[in-house]
Amino acid sequence: MTMDDERWESGMPLLDRQAAGPRVRPTGPSALPPSLQGLPPRSVPEAAPTPLQKQFINLSVIVLICGAVAITALELGTPLGSPLIKLCALIAAPLLILTTSDAIVRIWRSAWAWMPVDRGKGLFRLAWVVVSLIGLSALVAAAVIIVLA
Repeated sequence: MTMDDERWESGMPLLDRQAAGPRVRPTGPSALPPSLQGLPPRSVPEAAPTPLQKQFINLSVIVLICGAVAITALELGTPLGSPLIKLCALIAAPLLILTTSDAIVRIWRSAWAWMPVDRGKGLFRLAWVVVSLIGLSALVAAAVIIVLA
C-alpha cells in the first residue's frame, strides 16, 4: 500500500511493492519437501486427457439430479414403470454410461502409467478397472429393466 492508495490511513506502514518475477519451480528430488524426499512417488503425470474430461462434472450433475428425482419418486411409492422413472432413466443412463466409460479409460491409463513406477499401484488400478466394468454392466442392466418395466 502506498500513500496514493485510497485505503491508506495515517499511521499505516508504507509498503514498497516489487514486480513479481517469473515463478520457477525446482525439479528433481530436492524440489520435494524434506518429509517426502526418499519416498516413492505419490503420483504420475497424466499423459493425455480423456475425451470427456472437460464435460465430466456437468454430465455427472445431470445424472445425479435424475437419479435423485427417480429415487425420491420410488421412495414415495411411484411404480417402476411410471413415465417419470422411465424419463429419468432414459436421460441419465446414456450419460452415466458415457461418464463411467470415460472414468474407466482414465483408470486404465493410470494403471499403465504406474506399472513402471510402482507395479503394486498399477495392479491395484487394474483391479478397479475390472470392478468398474462390472458396475457399468450392472448399470446398463438396471436401465434396461427400468425402460422395459
